[in-house]
Amino acid sequence: MTPQYPSDRPSVFGRVGAVAATFDAGLRAYMIRIYNYMAIGLVLTGLTAWGVANTPALMGLFYTTTETGRVGLSGLGMVAVFAPLAFVFFLGMGINRMQASTARNLFFAYSVLMGISLSSVFFAYTSESIAHTFFITAGTFAATSLWGYTTRRDLTGMGHFMLMGLFGLVIASLVNIFFHSSAVQFATSVLGVVIFTGLTAWDTQKLKEMYSVQANGEATAKLAVMGALSLYMDFINLFLYLLRFLGRRE
Repeated sequence: MTPQYPSDRPSVFGRVGAVAATFDAGLRAYMIRIYNYMAIGLVLTGLTAWGVANTPALMGLFYTTTETGRVGLSGLGMVAVFAPLAFVFFLGMGINRMQASTARNLFFAYSVLMGISLSSVFFAYTSESIAHTFFITAGTFAATSLWGYTTRRDLTGMGHFMLMGLFGLVIASLVNIFFHSSAVQFATSVLGVVIFTGLTAWDTQKLKEMYSVQANGEATAKLAVMGALSLYMDFINLFLYLLRFLGRRE
């Protein structure tokens, strides 16, 4: 005997399917917004870093050159180095009180300041090796972020382990400022690549899951800005640690 279903069963399934399709479309738009913000931030950082390093007037503002040709930071340069950290704290503490457009503009300002801070890499490495490392970083980031977005495995445990490793990495790097050990520097470089590759996957999955909780207008727009900031920092740190291996010294 053919089972009998309520006459409205197809319409119920249709409504559920429509809701799921709307959610999926919103999730894709949200993730694309995050990647777009991040990409704009990276472009601003790269152009600013290159511009400061190749414009004598700007270089004179942020750097000093000794008689031996050694390049050091000026007073304004020191401010530019520490200003991005202040921006991160300001964004994190004030994101709930500001509009999404304000948060987005602050993120772009932060990207410019990071560009000033990172302009020193053009004095330490050749432009060709910087470009080469950037594209390797972009490929690694894209593959890892895609895995974090598509995997069904819960990456929370791995993410917490990577965070603990990050604290250890910071401590080891600070200690090595005084000891100048090449072995410690090599070890921290390897750990840095591993840690920020893992954090990229975890942050991507976390951002995807956070959309499920906060899928609404202004909150989602702010979350997209903070998500872009998180992935931007993963990318920049991964790039800098890879540059230690792949960069050719000037």
